[in-house]
Amino acid sequence: MPGAKKRPVKPDMAIQQRQFTALISSTFLRTAAVAIDLAISASTMECGKFMNQQVEYHFLEAHPFRFIRNLGRSREIATVLLNYGFGDLVDRLHLRKYLQWGRRVILRKPVKSDKRMTRAARIRASLETLGATFIKLGQVLSTRPDVIPVDVVEELSSLQEKVPSFLSETAIEILEEQLGGSVDHLFAEFDPEPVAAGSLAQVHRAVHHDGTRLAVKIRRPNVVADVERDLSLMNDLAILIERHIPEARIFDPVGLYNHFARMIRRELNFVREARTMDEFSRLFRHDATLSIPTVFWDLTTDSIITMEFIDGVRPDETGTLKRIGLSPHDVAANGARIFMKQAFELGLFHGDPHPGNIRIREDGSICLLDYGMVGMLDEEMRERLVDLFLAVVRQDVRSATRLIELIGQPTEPIDKTLLNVDVRDFVDNYYGVALERIRIGSLLGDFVGILSNHHVRVPGDLMILIRALVTLEGVGRELDPEFNLAKELKPFIEKLVRERYDPRRVAARAFEEVKSFLQVAHDLPLQVGRTIDKLSKDDLRIQLEHRGLDHLITELDRSSNRVVIAVVMSSLILASALIIRSDLNWLWFAVPLFVVSSMLGAWLIYGIFRSGRL
Repeated sequence: MPGAKKRPVKPDMAIQQRQFTALISSTFLRTAAVAIDLAISASTMECGKFMNQQVEYHFLEAHPFRFIRNLGRSREIATVLLNYGFGDLVDRLHLRKYLQWGRRVILRKPVKSDKRMTRAARIRASLETLGATFIKLGQVLSTRPDVIPVDVVEELSSLQEKVPSFLSETAIEILEEQLGGSVDHLFAEFDPEPVAAGSLAQVHRAVHHDGTRLAVKIRRPNVVADVERDLSLMNDLAILIERHIPEARIFDPVGLYNHFARMIRRELNFVREARTMDEFSRLFRHDATLSIPTVFWDLTTDSIITMEFIDGVRPDETGTLKRIGLSPHDVAANGARIFMKQAFELGLFHGDPHPGNIRIREDGSICLLDYGMVGMLDEEMRERLVDLFLAVVRQDVRSATRLIELIGQPTEPIDKTLLNVDVRDFVDNYYGVALERIRIGSLLGDFVGILSNHHVRVPGDLMILIRALVTLEGVGRELDPEFNLAKELKPFIEKLVRERYDPRRVAARAFEEVKSFLQVAHDLPLQVGRTIDKLSKDDLRIQLEHRGLDHLITELDRSSNRVVIAVVMSSLILASALIIRSDLNWLWFAVPLFVVSSMLGAWLIYGIFRSGRL
């Protein structure tokens, strides 16, 4: 009743209520702490157990911490994927949570993409929209037809960098900071306007104090940080793809990421590129048909490379070549010979011989530009490739099948019968064709098709070689429609075969094998002794490697999180209900706590039902 006074609570009753409230609150806190401790302990025990057994658990380290740290870029990636019709991919990778809340509601359903665009075209457009690092990724993926579907490879091959140049003032600041002097002091002349711009760097003309014309390649500001940020996100995306999209594992997302990361980091290091140029100069110091730009090391750092400026004609400018008195046929043959020498004799070759990276000088010598992408083939791989060519020519299906298995690495068990059938069809296509008349591009395309059909993955450098050979054959045919790359390849194959059976080489190889055998014989008693010693001390351990348990660990992680939330929620509801029941003076605290805990419970139940697993 209005104006009525509240009945005072007896002192002993008030004390009991306060004690009871404190008991409930402490019980809630202890319960929550125990639940959290149990969940953490269980998670730690599982991780420790799998660590001790050498489980491939790297995905546990790829929780969305880097996504959260780079939240803006993560949102951009998820948004671009949605805009190009990859909403199902966003959902399967659980990326929708990185979108803004309002955008998540609006884009609850996948965006309908332009039906006129194929899947491959949408992939290309997505990479172009995401910028320079992802464009580079697409260009590298276009070199892996053994992993990526053919239609996607063809689409990615058309990726072009459309990057504006950065400010000349910024370029000058980078130069002066890196080289420790003013531009006027470093160069006799320096043109502030760039002559070319790419996603990683741009090139300026300059003149050395001794009168040599220079090309100064300057790395874009902050490009290393941007690339590393995108690489960390790509790594997480690759891990998420392997975890949530089992059918994509045959494409080896993490392996492709590692291949790309290695290549782009190599391109960002200009000192490495300069050393590669010096190595090519050393290898071809007695061959006047190949010209390598001279590197000026006193004007070169990690972010700047200064080299001789090369004047010349592009190989696709056949009219200009004829005007200066050069035969396109001779230029094509010379270029093929140079590349074959690099790949099959020296084992170090230019990885991107497209017309933009080739210049023909007036004396007929060929100059290769941009040494950011190079490939290396060891002696064993070169011999296997030669054996493959010979097996095709000789109709030796068994040897060709064996070589395919040796060259590549199967990602799943191979159907030997089906592989033999495909190899026989592959060999029959070239029946009766002389080696010098084989179309290398066609042969390598069929070879890569077999690798792709049987999920055989080959080393990245070998795929760079295959792509370079196909590109080189295309450039040669632009110069001379009758050009045949196999004709230039034949002398190198014959030379390698002769060297293989050279008595001195056979003797050297036999000596190395005897040395290896003697080393094994020497180490065998020691190894046996160590094993027996461990057996006698009960110290012999067997390490087991578990595979395919990533889903189980993910479910354990999800279940432990739900247990923690459920225990904390129930504790909150119980504590707040008892407080409301026992003491009306605490309503201001207990009622909001009860409402929040009830909403938390409703959210948990909704999440369980939405996942489709009770």
